[in-house]
Amino acid sequence: MRFLLIVAILLAFPILEIWLLVELGNRYGIWLLVYLLTVAILGWRLLLDEKVLMLGRMTQTLAQGGTPAKALFGSAKNLIAGILLIIPGVLTDALAVILLFIPAAKPMFTQPMPGDPTHGAARASSAKAANDDVIEGEFRRED
Repeated sequence: MRFLLIVAILLAFPILEIWLLVELGNRYGIWLLVYLLTVAILGWRLLLDEKVLMLGRMTQTLAQGGTPAKALFGSAKNLIAGILLIIPGVLTDALAVILLFIPAAKPMFTQPMPGDPTHGAARASSAKAANDDVIEGEFRRED
């Protein structure tokens, strides 16, 4: 039963996409073609930019000792959205926009970056002494 439902959805999606393109083409004409070309160009740029940024994200995550799963999820999400933007259709564009609005996890920095304005404050608050029981100060004995 589940298999039939999945097959029905996979068959209905292209039919609905084609029907929607025909209706919008009748209503808006050349503007639909301009929209589809613009979105396809934006999708292509997203793919090219993500391809370049993916290696940098992975390298940065691995250098910081983190797991690359978060970086892979964000990159894969953007790559799928770029492919959906290239495919002509309004429904695929809507799915791509939904994918792009899903927030990707920000990389967790274990050490503050040197250019960070809170570099000194972050180091002072996150650094712990070897012995936390020691209170530093000056001592002067008065008799």
